[in-house]
Amino acid sequence: MNVLPASRRAAYPPPTGPRVAIVHEWLEHYAGSERVLEQLVLMYPDAAVFAIVDFMPPDQRAFLGGRPVETTFIQELPFARRYFRYYLGLMPVAVEQLDLSGFDLVISSNHAVAKGVITGPDQVHVCYVHSPMRYAWDMQAAYLRHGGMERGIKGLYARWLLHRMRNWDVRSAAGVDVFVANSTYIARRIRKVYRREAEVVYPPVDIDRFHEKDQPSRAAYVVISRMVPYKRIDLVVEAFRRMPQHVLHVAGEGPERERIEAVAKGAPNIIFRGRVSDAEVLSMMQDARAFVFAAEEDFGIAMVEAQACGTPLIVFGRGGACDIVRDGDDPEGPTGVFFEVQEADAIIAAVERFEAMRTRITAAACRANARRFSCDAFRRSMFAVVEQAMRDACPRHLGVAR
Repeated sequence: MNVLPASRRAAYPPPTGPRVAIVHEWLEHYAGSERVLEQLVLMYPDAAVFAIVDFMPPDQRAFLGGRPVETTFIQELPFARRYFRYYLGLMPVAVEQLDLSGFDLVISSNHAVAKGVITGPDQVHVCYVHSPMRYAWDMQAAYLRHGGMERGIKGLYARWLLHRMRNWDVRSAAGVDVFVANSTYIARRIRKVYRREAEVVYPPVDIDRFHEKDQPSRAAYVVISRMVPYKRIDLVVEAFRRMPQHVLHVAGEGPERERIEAVAKGAPNIIFRGRVSDAEVLSMMQDARAFVFAAEEDFGIAMVEAQACGTPLIVFGRGGACDIVRDGDDPEGPTGVFFEVQEADAIIAAVERFEAMRTRITAAACRANARRFSCDAFRRSMFAVVEQAMRDACPRHLGVAR
């Protein structure tokens, strides 16, 4: 059975092997999860693509290669183009209505509900997890606080909805045959939330777009980030305010900018660059003495991009950073240093440690480290995981990944 409308079937040539469906969360802008979708589409050029909604602008959808995207009823709901996230409570129902019965392999790219698609006993479901729903699990309190929903009727409704989402999230995990996490940190979250083990396949990073400069200045430390609370740029600025001998360039915009500039108290060694172009981001990373990162991220693509420029890292030693940075006495050569607590004093100590060992961190080691996270590495690892999943499920499915 072909689940696509007759008018669209011509877009998918008759398959020579098992049929593949890719289920993406939603298409709005080309961002981190869309990088994964782009690589999955390259891996399986005949795959059908499904999503909750598709509002991707025409100038950002070239990576889809002109293929149609099958969406759910939420696409047609009032004001969905701008406010589809407000339909979160309907998304479990919507994703369960996708008819995937004509496919042998289903790959979902999940950070909310995509893994909830319904599959049968002769289908293999591999779920790539960017993160379990953080706002429904360990980040619920911060989510409610940030949204001003700690009290009142709105808060009561939000807590009830998130409780229902947690119940559904755990139940729908039973339909996944193989979980794939984008970092060991997310693998631990999957184990905690779903009580399931996960393979780790790092997300694809276009490291060829970031490269070494022939003669980088390596004069100033650099922060490039959206200015939101969890990024903790305020701590980095406070640390460098107390280290006037070191120059810090801060690039990015966001609701925290005014508060962060106040933390700097006009320190002449801290330079705020505001919003910068892609070319300026590349130049800043190439010339940086070190790239400073104080957030706890699920992975942290910006850290890999800095390493691809041959630039060392000074980062908070939690989350995805632990998979990226080679610290201390690593036999392949250190590529940065960690600080263990989100405090200005810890950042100051990390900078001092970095300065003491700076000559041991080479641009070549940083660049070699970044290659572990290339697009080619992602595709090879995902192919291996999918082939093993198909082999474990049924020998007739062998060869799907080639």
